[in-house]
Amino acid sequence: MASPTARRRVARVTATVVDADGARSRSERVVGEEPLEIRVAGPDGVVVATTATMRTPGDDFALAAGLLHAEGVIATPEDLAEIRYCTDVDEQHYNVVTVHLRRPPRRDLAARSLMATASCGVCGTASIDELCARVPVVSDGFVVDHAVLAGLPDALRAAQPLFDQTGGIHAAGLFAPDGTPLVVREDVGRHNALDKVLGTRFLDGRLPAGDAIAVLSGRVSYELVQKAAAAGVPVLVAVSAPSSLAVATAERLGVTLAAFVRNGRATLYAHPGRVAVPPPAGSHAGAR
Repeated sequence: MASPTARRRVARVTATVVDADGARSRSERVVGEEPLEIRVAGPDGVVVATTATMRTPGDDFALAAGLLHAEGVIATPEDLAEIRYCTDVDEQHYNVVTVHLRRPPRRDLAARSLMATASCGVCGTASIDELCARVPVVSDGFVVDHAVLAGLPDALRAAQPLFDQTGGIHAAGLFAPDGTPLVVREDVGRHNALDKVLGTRFLDGRLPAGDAIAVLSGRVSYELVQKAAAAGVPVLVAVSAPSSLAVATAERLGVTLAAFVRNGRATLYAHPGRVAVPPPAGSHAGAR
């Protein structure tokens, strides 16, 4: 059920470079950014437009599946009949996908907007309460060595070919406990990148991902913790900062949240017990 790369992931533009030697024109690569509308068709044939997002073309079917799974609309690959591009919308037909379901949506599509937004205040608290009501707390038992965890952002960066070409794209990945990359995807949007990663695992029938670590190239918002928790991911690693709502959500849903992971150091905001930390320098473990 993999989606073809129908639109351009990288585009060529003409730019003017200005420096001490003057101005000159040259061709530059920039990351592709186009809209994707996601529609859901129930077994009764009724089609509902659920959301639209700006994304980098590629892995569109995984993105749609990942988003709908995180939102509780689908739970298993058996819920899906097929995902296909819509061909009745003129030149934008590769920017619209319809997810056809074998059974009614597991969640009312009108209950909550699926647009990715930054939550805050009372609405944020309500969002966490609703999420905790439908997403089980991530189980314990997973442990990652601190040295492996600290090296994951560099491992993610090494798996970003589009960043090498454009310098302007996010990435998300799933990694094994020893740091081996399992799935890595790039996208202009942080949410989209993680949806593509988790959607790939969903379509492969490999969720929950209780044996993997999710790694993000940017900051951590509530929505990203939501996606990781819904997929059963025990550890979420980010290069940059978390929001207060992200920390609160990770704490309640049992996700280990590690942020500012760079230069051999990590700040653990929730459930630090899954990270195996060495004894302080100069200590003598086991000494009496």
